[in-house]
Amino acid sequence: MEYVLRTNAVKKQYGKYTVLNGLSMNVPKGSIYGLVGKNGSGKTTLIRLICGLQHPDMGEIEIYGVGYRFQEASEARRRMGAVVETPSVYLDMSAEDNLKQQYRILGMPSFDGIGEILRLVGLENTEKKKAKNFSLGMRQRLGIAVALAGEPDFLILDEPINGLDPQGIVEIRELILKLNREKGITVLVSSHILDELSKIATHFGFIDGGKIVKELSAEEVANACRKCLEITVSDVKPLIKVLDAMNAEYSVQSDTKAKIFGETDITELTLALHKNNCNVRSLHECDESLEAFYIELVGGKTNE
Repeated sequence: MEYVLRTNAVKKQYGKYTVLNGLSMNVPKGSIYGLVGKNGSGKTTLIRLICGLQHPDMGEIEIYGVGYRFQEASEARRRMGAVVETPSVYLDMSAEDNLKQQYRILGMPSFDGIGEILRLVGLENTEKKKAKNFSLGMRQRLGIAVALAGEPDFLILDEPINGLDPQGIVEIRELILKLNREKGITVLVSSHILDELSKIATHFGFIDGGKIVKELSAEEVANACRKCLEITVSDVKPLIKVLDAMNAEYSVQSDTKAKIFGETDITELTLALHKNNCNVRSLHECDESLEAFYIELVGGKTNE
């Protein structure tokens, strides 16, 4: 598999506070990679390191196979576009003038392509309206437009739907999908709003305590979050014996709890458990969300 971005054992400290602690991740080419983590988990610090705004204290960052210490890394970063924390736009300028300014900064030979970018992000009809009069969603789309000015094939978005209303969230979601599917742009999206990420991401990296604790494809996450029957019994050992005899797919959660996937004959199950001197204490259907999966993955931790 070809990767746009790879990091290996990256560490970053501010004084005695360790933000990233041996973080390793892999972003496949052509993917929408959802960086999942609560506020303060290190998402923005990681993005700043990837963009070259800061340097890691230890570890390696490779963009298109080029390490950040090499001279070629600056050339590799020219293939990137990013919106970090808040959109970098000139509020007293129109959308078109913001893009013209970015073209000048990048040394682009002409303003050809600006109209296409504005159409792509849905800002083609804003004319001379200044960015300070835009809605928050329009500003976010303008920030993405500015990031697209250099025709990048890797786009990094840090919490792109933070504070947006439902319509703004839908617009950003559709834009990310369009950039990925129609333009072939690899997108790294960080967010703590997991329900939205689940609608667009093809791959996920779950970050906690300054580390990636798990990387999964969307298909693997869907399998982990699918509907199941959660059962609590007096002893899980006879339950395992019965489920194996039934050729059931299951996951043991503890000494007394398991999740059973697929169709299950409840009557057959309970009768078999009774014959094996195993008492059923509770039984209910559950449909695990991405948020619940993340919380379980990091050990039930909550924001501090």
